[in-house]
Amino acid sequence: MISKNELNVILDKILYSIEEGVHVIDNEGNTIIYNDDMGNLEELQSEEVIGRKLLAVFPSLNEETSTLLKVLRTEVPIINQSQTYINYQGKEITTINSTFPLYYNDKKIGALEVAKNITKIKKLSDQIQQLQSQLMNPHLPPKEQNRYTFDDLIGKEHAFTQAVTVARKASKTASSVLIYGETGTGKEIFAQSIHNESSRRDKPFIGQNCAALPENLLEGILFGTIRGSFTGAVDRPGIFEQANGGTILLDEIDSMDQNLQAKLLRVLQENYIRRIGGTKDIPVDVRIIATTNQDPRQLIDEHRLRKDLFYRLSVLNITIPPLRERPEDIDRLADEFLHRYNQRFQKEVWLISDSVKEIFKKYHWPGNVRELENMIEGALNLIQGEHVIKEEHLSSYLLNYYRNRSQEDHGLQYHKSHESLDSMDLTDTIEKLEKKMIQKALVMNHRNITRTAKVLNIKRQALQYKIKKYGLQ
Repeated sequence: MISKNELNVILDKILYSIEEGVHVIDNEGNTIIYNDDMGNLEELQSEEVIGRKLLAVFPSLNEETSTLLKVLRTEVPIINQSQTYINYQGKEITTINSTFPLYYNDKKIGALEVAKNITKIKKLSDQIQQLQSQLMNPHLPPKEQNRYTFDDLIGKEHAFTQAVTVARKASKTASSVLIYGETGTGKEIFAQSIHNESSRRDKPFIGQNCAALPENLLEGILFGTIRGSFTGAVDRPGIFEQANGGTILLDEIDSMDQNLQAKLLRVLQENYIRRIGGTKDIPVDVRIIATTNQDPRQLIDEHRLRKDLFYRLSVLNITIPPLRERPEDIDRLADEFLHRYNQRFQKEVWLISDSVKEIFKKYHWPGNVRELENMIEGALNLIQGEHVIKEEHLSSYLLNYYRNRSQEDHGLQYHKSHESLDSMDLTDTIEKLEKKMIQKALVMNHRNITRTAKVLNIKRQALQYKIKKYGLQ
């Protein structure tokens, strides 16, 4: 049985080990607990805060704007609320706070706040909004705002040309579009091409990555804010207002919190938004193009994408095949990138050697077209006074993958040529094949579990189990 003293030691260790700031006040508003991470966040020492009145340490706050004092007064928890304030040193800080009343024997004894520092993210959010506002400048040529068209979509492989055909048809309508493709397949190029071919081409196109910001800040960027809606909030239109009449690209839509997905669904159904803290409904006319790099059905099964939002977004569906399923397009794309970077770097590299083309065809391209483009750009950076891309100009990880693949293929052929019918146990053969596939995928993805699971089209947990089963740790 743990003693009370031992329990206090354990709790104290936990308090000063977690990465979030913890601040506790008593019923009089005096600080009684203030951990090191909260001190680092606010650039204060615990002895400067503990035992002092909250408002004496943070003079920019008051009874209404302090989430701790508000919860102490109302006894209603506040979950994941953004707060911007000036600390004792005069520095502006932005946090995401969850605040709870504390009770002992059914009697209120204080309030607890857990805070995560998002000051840098808040500054980035403000910069994004300022840049987006600048992009709405009517004097800025549309080509500078969104530069891609269908001419930039290069490929002859059937599944790819089919995706382009659907995209061209989508440009003739105003319906929502859901684009599915792995990282680096060109989802934004498709989205911009649809916009630039549509009747909205002279209106704004704004892209927003839904994975880049916390829910509170993303909601403000999408729908705008009203001064006083939360501490530090200002009157600012969101991208739905800024893009009115145009198109919004919501990249990685599955990264959006479920609550925010519900609010987005309502906007799509009713065609109006309400700024955070506002009471006025603002009509908007915006086309939504959403993207995801994972199978939408899988995202729905994993409760990462609302089913009703999926149905609303996927009026038109576009699936972009990965580069490994477009072997005939690899040479074509490589030649295009070679031409592009010759012009950019003012070089005269005429062609790609046959051995490099062979490596390209055998490589799995987890980064897809973007990785191929980066590979060509990197090669041209290394070439001095030559006119051909050779193996020596390629990245070491690509060459290592090719050599390992060649050795494994040689070993597999040797094994097949010496295999007898007596040893053909079906279960054993399947397991050996499965092990080889996992080994190859791990090497190819530099042992990144998430990417390897995606390539093999199995769940992450299943992959971890098989790695342990086959001793591939």
